[in-house]
Amino acid sequence: MSSRRRTLTLPSWLPVDAYILALVGTVVLAALLPARSTAADVAGGASTGAVALLFFLYGARLSTAEALDGLKHWRFHLTVLACTFLVFPLLGLASKGLVPYVLTPELQAGFLFLCLVPSTIQSSIAFTSIARGNVPAAICAGSFSSLTGIFLTPLLAALLLGSAGGGFSADSLLKIVLQLLVPFLAGQLLRRWVGGFLTRHKKVLGLVDRGSILLVVYTAFSEGMVAGIWSQVTPARLGALLAAEAVLLAVMLALTWYGARRLGFNREDRIAIQFAGSKKSLAAGLPMASVLFGAHASLAVLPLMLFHQMQLMVCAVIAKRRSRDPEPVRDPDETDAGPLSHPAATVTS
Repeated sequence: MSSRRRTLTLPSWLPVDAYILALVGTVVLAALLPARSTAADVAGGASTGAVALLFFLYGARLSTAEALDGLKHWRFHLTVLACTFLVFPLLGLASKGLVPYVLTPELQAGFLFLCLVPSTIQSSIAFTSIARGNVPAAICAGSFSSLTGIFLTPLLAALLLGSAGGGFSADSLLKIVLQLLVPFLAGQLLRRWVGGFLTRHKKVLGLVDRGSILLVVYTAFSEGMVAGIWSQVTPARLGALLAAEAVLLAVMLALTWYGARRLGFNREDRIAIQFAGSKKSLAAGLPMASVLFGAHASLAVLPLMLFHQMQLMVCAVIAKRRSRDPEPVRDPDETDAGPLSHPAATVTS
């Protein structure tokens, strides 16, 4: 007589995977065993090196020809960039009206900072693919957003955050350029020789990507624990922050979908615009926050970490529903906006 074991499975639309659990575990580890003195210096140095490696790999994976070809679809990319670096920051500035009754000044600074970081790459591509959207355009949009963010995010932080950003200076910008842009350009230059190796070892390099983020999270939250800034956050404040972020995400999802339709984009492009234009990158935001906020980086990146998980869960549901939509009937008079406007287009990774 055979017995079947019952296994507890999570809903398919709920993207709570091992990586999300690892992020939570890393925060708990930093709370219980924060890096101090010499260990903090070692962790900080390792974190800087890991982030540099991360952006080197980004540069080595992006095909230069693909990026140049993507520039031809300029209306699409301009729309995504406007959502990321114009609409989002304006909504972030509006959050100042939530201080001090809903958010503390420190949490509001982190809320505004999350509105300044670039869009994601991997999750935007994944959700666009599930929803049968314009995948090649999503790839280019995420890459362009990351490149633009290396320059634009620090400048916007200097303009909008001021002293709340930990004292932004030319030295801060230089650190970000050396840590993010220089490795990215080095990856582009060496792509000819290392691109094949990276393609063959995608899974291993994916672990490097995620490990780098976990190391940055541990370092940032360790500094916060040592500085004692977590006494400023109460459960009520966290609840208020989550509510504010839910409103922010809902507004951006609606604006990117209906706004793109008003601008005349086809369904495939609207899907890619919605997923690329409503997201914020944890991978790009964490290294910048560690430079801009210093010891207060953990409190500054808390809104970004919460928003990151929220956007994954909500966009997973949307992508699944979009995937069940009937195939759209193409208007014979409809003209595509560029060479990347059809999801069947092929790209090289």
